[in-house]
Amino acid sequence: MADHPVQLIVTDDLYRSRLTVFFRLLLAIPLFIWVVLWSIGVFFAAIIGWFAALFTGHLPQGLHDFFGMYVRYVTHLGAYLAIAANPYPSFTGTPGYAVDVSIPERQDQPRWKTAFRLFLAIPALMLAATLGSGIGGSGGSQAAEDGGSKAQWFASSGVGGVAAACAVLGWFAAVALGRMPLGLRNLGAFGLGYTAQAYAYVLLLTDRYPNSDPEAIGREWELPPHTVRLELDDDGRRSRLTAFFRLLLAIPHFVWLALWSVAAFLAAIANFFVALIRGRSADPLHRFLAAYVRYYAHLTAFVTLVANPFPGFAGSPGFPVDIAVDPPERQNRWITLFRGFLAIPAFFITGALSVVLLVIGFLGWFAALATGRMPTGLRNLGAFAVRYHAQTNAYWLIVTDRYPHASPALRPPPEPGALYADPFQPAPEAV
Repeated sequence: MADHPVQLIVTDDLYRSRLTVFFRLLLAIPLFIWVVLWSIGVFFAAIIGWFAALFTGHLPQGLHDFFGMYVRYVTHLGAYLAIAANPYPSFTGTPGYAVDVSIPERQDQPRWKTAFRLFLAIPALMLAATLGSGIGGSGGSQAAEDGGSKAQWFASSGVGGVAAACAVLGWFAAVALGRMPLGLRNLGAFGLGYTAQAYAYVLLLTDRYPNSDPEAIGREWELPPHTVRLELDDDGRRSRLTAFFRLLLAIPHFVWLALWSVAAFLAAIANFFVALIRGRSADPLHRFLAAYVRYYAHLTAFVTLVANPFPGFAGSPGFPVDIAVDPPERQNRWITLFRGFLAIPAFFITGALSVVLLVIGFLGWFAALATGRMPTGLRNLGAFAVRYHAQTNAYWLIVTDRYPHASPALRPPPEPGALYADPFQPAPEAV
């Protein structure tokens, strides 16, 4: 997969100033005012740029530079608000911020893509609204509405979706620790990177469609070892017939999941007392709950078209989007005692990712019917969300005391010199 011309650049060191984090929204007021004014200017400039690109095949150089600075500024501001970066951003969109994006040089673009750009961008804007920052959306979308546009100019207003969840949790973590948790920083930065690609596409900076694959956003995400891991063996092909009737086919599974969830909840209560006394899960309870975690992941992947086959009802291993769960291990009794409270931040992220999965399922349904395949970017993003859901379920069900990791990675990065494990992706070049 060729690199997207708009790539995410992260040089952030995770350090956060407690003082500036505490007053982050207050400090950002001038930035808000400036982005609204700039967004209005961008809207009218984009109309001019659209006509120019339609007739000449490319943006005028001045407009290209203007839009490039705007996309960078919006990314900087989104990172600042989402606590994904610490320094106060400049007002000019100058390169070099702690969470930045590369902007490609001006290039010729097909006129037919330019003519239908806003219509073609709707799926990307829908996904951007759930993932990243819609900074500038309040001013830009209002201007678009006043101008009678057929589509909202930008994805949303403020920091939206996943970035908002990372911002709220990161605020508490940074005030308490003086650092941003790695997983939250990475997830927020990924959402901002995808949003920047969507903005660049809408503003005619590139005709390359935004790529939602977390492994293709321009950074190799850190992912520490975990007892609950994703195993991905999907080839992307989808049956049009089963995709069309996907929700109808899943009805028996919805009934079974409701029944199994009640049993899993009771088993988790029993497992809580066992782990509190023994310091580890009971083997039978661990196997039962691990099967439930796998089954939940299989059904989620099936319903959202992240996987194709009809899943079994037993949560057995071997599904194309599967979850590996290690045998029982020692668990910290203090973590076990306060497990329900400690799991709240993970539930917060899980809720945001559930919205992402809904959008993935919606967009993937149309793609599968049209092409018989699930786009790799949507599949991989959905697989990451399934992995995080599974780790959260395993955590609160006392299957493991390893906390879910929010980095948008499918698997830990390969060791230097190791063979790349995914047969459906080309091997990265050696560095």
